[in-house]
Amino acid sequence: MEKIKHNHSLGANFEARTVKDITKPVASISNKVSVRAALDEMLARAIDSSPVIDRRGELLGAVSQNRMNREVGGFGHDPKTEPVEAQIEKNSPYCFDDQTVAAAEQIMLNANVGEVFVVTRKRFLVGTINIEAIAQEKRRRDALKSLTSRA
Repeated sequence: MEKIKHNHSLGANFEARTVKDITKPVASISNKVSVRAALDEMLARAIDSSPVIDRRGELLGAVSQNRMNREVGGFGHDPKTEPVEAQIEKNSPYCFDDQTVAAAEQIMLNANVGEVFVVTRKRFLVGTINIEAIAQEKRRRDALKSLTSRA
């Protein structure tokens, strides 16, 4: 029976895994569209909220269907002419693509959310990361540790 050789670098590589390793792409909305266009796009994608970017791709924040319906329709504004830019929630939690997965998890815990946007250090939108992807990474790490400890 062949003995499995312990590979210390495999475990070390996992500990250094960055957010970009498990980021999912995400569609965004331009800050130059109307509230109606944003709502239509979100409805077509069957989502409740969306990141909003400027023409260069920089994350400006997020919009939600509920808030736009309440703020625009509730106050009698015309959603066809109301700019989506006025409805952006600018304090959306995010993490950087070069941060560790553990750091992203802490950001989510601190913000009490299950998903955050992933941006570059210049705040260009890359995608999203969610708590389920992090849990899957933890299971992989645990399985790897289990395999390497048997060697």
